[in-house]
Amino acid sequence: MKVLVAVAEVADVEDEFEIDGLAIDEQYLNYDLNEWDDYAVEAGVQLQEAGEDVEVVSVTIGPERADETIRMALAKGVDRSIRVWDENLEGTEYLDSETKADVLAAVVEDEQPDLVLTGVQSDDTAFGATGVALAEEVGFEWAAVVNDLEYEPGNETASVHRELEGGVEEFTDVELPAVLTIQTGINEPRYASLRGIRQAQSKEIAPKTLDELGLDASVTDSDVSLTQLYEPETESDATLFEGSPDEEADQLADLLRDEGVEA
Repeated sequence: MKVLVAVAEVADVEDEFEIDGLAIDEQYLNYDLNEWDDYAVEAGVQLQEAGEDVEVVSVTIGPERADETIRMALAKGVDRSIRVWDENLEGTEYLDSETKADVLAAVVEDEQPDLVLTGVQSDDTAFGATGVALAEEVGFEWAAVVNDLEYEPGNETASVHRELEGGVEEFTDVELPAVLTIQTGINEPRYASLRGIRQAQSKEIAPKTLDELGLDASVTDSDVSLTQLYEPETESDATLFEGSPDEEADQLADLLRDEGVEA
């Protein structure tokens, strides 16, 4: 059995930052493993531990810089990784969900996994669309926002519990091959052990270009474009009291009195 896990590197923005054109200045960014994907990695590794002959492969769309993030997944138990990048992807101003799904679909075609796991969404854009778009592209069954997964390697179906809008919960079976988008809280992602970190250094990260996946530059064409990036203004009606506790209490009493509140 093969489990393919989509792993994204996301940027964590410092509290104070500057915007440079349509992007945040690189000096204010730190990169890390996407939170939702961390839970997807753990779900994949748990399946590996529960059955024999289960291979867990991660795939990332990103530059060589992302290797450090990929090593985190390898250190937690992923067997090998694929990283897709070339000059066409690097030259694309904005990689939308459709483009990512097309690229991941080409990897699925190459790898032929039984199960594909993705995070529900990414920390940066939070669209929550790539996993479902991927399922549509490859023709797999799918379940989104999965917060419980029961599967015995070798079975033809997986039992999932998923969150729906309005507090509704659904229990359903999904036939494999399938794409599941994993919600936070489904498990407790493990910390990478020292042994795992050492082993990760020798595990394979296979670089792939669009051409090697049978794709061309047209896959990056998109109807979605980034036109503006700005820090929204914050508005607050909060009243700040200053002074000693007694002075603040008097100020609060005056405010309540002005608003017609009586003791």
